[in-house]
Amino acid sequence: MKILIVEDEQDMLENIQESLEKEAYVVETASNYVQARDKIGVYSYDCILLDIGLPDGNGLDLLKETKKLGLRDSVIIVSAKDALDDKLQGLKLGADDYLPKPFHMAELNARIKAIVRRNQFEGKSDVEMGNLAVNPETRRVTIDTTEIDLNRKKFDVLLYLVSNKNRLVRKAALAEHVWGDRIDQADSFDFIYSQIKNLRKKLETNNADITIKSVYEMGYKLEVV
Repeated sequence: MKILIVEDEQDMLENIQESLEKEAYVVETASNYVQARDKIGVYSYDCILLDIGLPDGNGLDLLKETKKLGLRDSVIIVSAKDALDDKLQGLKLGADDYLPKPFHMAELNARIKAIVRRNQFEGKSDVEMGNLAVNPETRRVTIDTTEIDLNRKKFDVLLYLVSNKNRLVRKAALAEHVWGDRIDQADSFDFIYSQIKNLRKKLETNNADITIKSVYEMGYKLEVV
């Protein structure tokens, strides 16, 4: 899963980023209003951690922009402002949760998982398609009763496909979701092709009743056979 942290306090930003990366999230950051606005306008995220008090703007205006664009990104307001008015306004504008500073990283992680599970996976622990089940929190994959061993990137590719089951997933969107800000560190399309090829083999070998269909020059689609 991919997270955007919008936070102007550098130490706080780095602490949150380090904590979430240990949980195997793909993490991107923005330290001001302009950076955050540019990222939100171009890329998609499973969850945005949004500070209200930014040096060049108000985080609530970013929240308004997110909802105006019709984005599905979950939003947790993370702010030192614990005034009731700020909390109510944020929730009224469409935020999914409000977490005042200071907080424990374990609580932040638990809230992220709960919100993503509710908004993207209908509150279920496992995302299922055919005889395949994927658990985003434990990173466990099973076909029928057989557990399938996948490395981090293969799991991220599979989770993104199953989260968008029966939809066309464009190559660029898949590469960006898996690599995040590090997308230029590798030939991402060749990387994605390699991961897809290996995933297909895993699915076939373990008698999955789903397949990853290639859509020529466009992307991939996960379908029941």
